[in-house]
Amino acid sequence: MQMLGKHLLSAGDLDRAQALMILDTTAELATVTERSVKKLPTLRGRTVVNLFFEDSTRTRLSFELAAKRLSADVITFSAKGSSVSKGESLKDTALTLEAMGADAVIVRHGASGAPYRLATAGWIDGSVINAGDGTHEHPTQALLDAYTLRSHICGGQGDLQGVHVVIVGDVLHSRVARSNVLLLHTLGAEVTLVAPPTLIPLGVESWPCSVSYHLDDALMQADAVMMLRVQAERMAGSYFPSTLEYSRLYGLDAPRLELLKDRAIVMHPGPMNRGLEISADVADSSRAVIVEQVANGVNVRMACLYLLLGGAGSQAGGD
Repeated sequence: MQMLGKHLLSAGDLDRAQALMILDTTAELATVTERSVKKLPTLRGRTVVNLFFEDSTRTRLSFELAAKRLSADVITFSAKGSSVSKGESLKDTALTLEAMGADAVIVRHGASGAPYRLATAGWIDGSVINAGDGTHEHPTQALLDAYTLRSHICGGQGDLQGVHVVIVGDVLHSRVARSNVLLLHTLGAEVTLVAPPTLIPLGVESWPCSVSYHLDDALMQADAVMMLRVQAERMAGSYFPSTLEYSRLYGLDAPRLELLKDRAIVMHPGPMNRGLEISADVADSSRAVIVEQVANGVNVRMACLYLLLGGAGSQAGGD
């Protein structure tokens, strides 16, 4: 089986075998969280740096916990209160981390392509994992979503062949949507994007998915529906008439939940805008697996770190 390379920058970089290897490794590592002592010695002596230029709760904490469960030394670096807030460049920050002996740098940045720049500029020798870059990608989120889907719909094994996933909402500003479309297609799933025309990105016709503007019709065909957060902080103009209008046309509420197949699940990458893209009763319903996605995120990120630094990935030794 082909192993992972040195970095994890895009969901599109993973072929089917690599994606399945991560999901299968996640399943094995998930048993660690069921033990009384939730640690493995795999990355003892390795240094993992969380380099976050944007605010984050779930992603930053889950990467930190994943690294600690693999016995790595963890440094969490926030741009706020650091030299970055004084004008330090990405290059100088990277050189500082290299001097500290970072074996892996997990980077979240507001600029699309920043992790790729970090990985290819020669500033650091360690592995780079993209934890979200601008509106571009968020590959580990896509992996944890795929793992959650496989657990509920495919019995926890194999790929997602024939599974229909509907992704709804602010696709234009969503790095989660792009990574999910790429990875779910690689794993054999069928993906439909649903959003108002103003929130569909240019060039979407080149994505391996279909597009609809009618939520109710799409829901009836879905095995899973993934609601996206409306990212008001990235919206400079008016992308829809009002929040009330958006919720009426594209929000998932109790009546729409009844349109889903009996075993279909509801997902959300978080944080949620309750009452806007998803109602509180749906978010808290038995069909929602949103809290489970967070738990799966720790195990998926353990698998990525293990394969890149301590397991099969280190044996491969390739870039």
